[in-house]
Amino acid sequence: MKKIILLGVGLVCAGTMYGQTFADAIMMKKKEICFAFMFDQGKWDQYWEGTTLISNENIGTFTRNTYAPMIAYGITDKLNVLLVTPYVETMSTGGQLAGMQGFQDVNIGLKYEAFKKDFGKHRVSALATVQFATPMTNYLSDYLPYSLGLGTQQFAGRVISQYEFNKMIYVRASAAYIWRGQTEAERNYYYNNGSYYTTYMDVPSAVNYELIVGGWALNHNLRLEATYTMLNNVSGDDIRRWNMPQPTNRMEITQAGFFAQYYLKALEPLKGFSIMATFNQALEGRNMGKSTNISGGVTYQFTF
Repeated sequence: MKKIILLGVGLVCAGTMYGQTFADAIMMKKKEICFAFMFDQGKWDQYWEGTTLISNENIGTFTRNTYAPMIAYGITDKLNVLLVTPYVETMSTGGQLAGMQGFQDVNIGLKYEAFKKDFGKHRVSALATVQFATPMTNYLSDYLPYSLGLGTQQFAGRVISQYEFNKMIYVRASAAYIWRGQTEAERNYYYNNGSYYTTYMDVPSAVNYELIVGGWALNHNLRLEATYTMLNNVSGDDIRRWNMPQPTNRMEITQAGFFAQYYLKALEPLKGFSIMATFNQALEGRNMGKSTNISGGVTYQFTF
């Protein structure tokens, strides 16, 4: 079980949650299945308007809760399929704007283990994932930061490499490119470094980088990780002074965090279960909230 970055963001908190996912080096064996349920809460009271960090009393403290049921299944030992269906609710303590709640985007993907080889105490592995996401409901995307997501289809490709020493300590790096399409707004004019008389907005594509240093303890029952992630749009405009954000904005976020997962192997009635917790803090950003995220969850793994 490892980590997923929920990529539908605006001034939303770029929360990080865990399960066997698109960005790790964990594979389900053939006919093995893993169910997971995660909860993530992100809060911020400051955000980057462009690259300037400000506060806004019309928002106050913004909160974004994400409930994410997930499933991973081993088609073969080398090929897994994954499905995530987040439910999101947003709210703030200031101003008159109401939050939203509902299902966000369905995410489905394939993960392929291209290479894994042991050299004595050293293990090297390489994997690749492809992912597709599309809105589950007709939510309003041009309502950031309260929107559930960006309201557009997304295609992502990711490469993952991991080095592990003595089955105890490992380092993992991954890089992804996320292509995004258009979203439809409930207005026929907007400004994006120029005037556009249309209801359709081009949502900028993005790149995502991740570096993980982790290890095992307590007879391989406890997994601990330190994480560093970046999500940067490759184009887009900045939020104009004191205006609302919009899906065309160039969003960037850098986060550092910690992850812990404990497998309940010793408790026979709970064999196959694990519990997880994470903490992530935004360090730098652009057109994003300076969020603090705390999340937790449970997984159950068995042979189908």
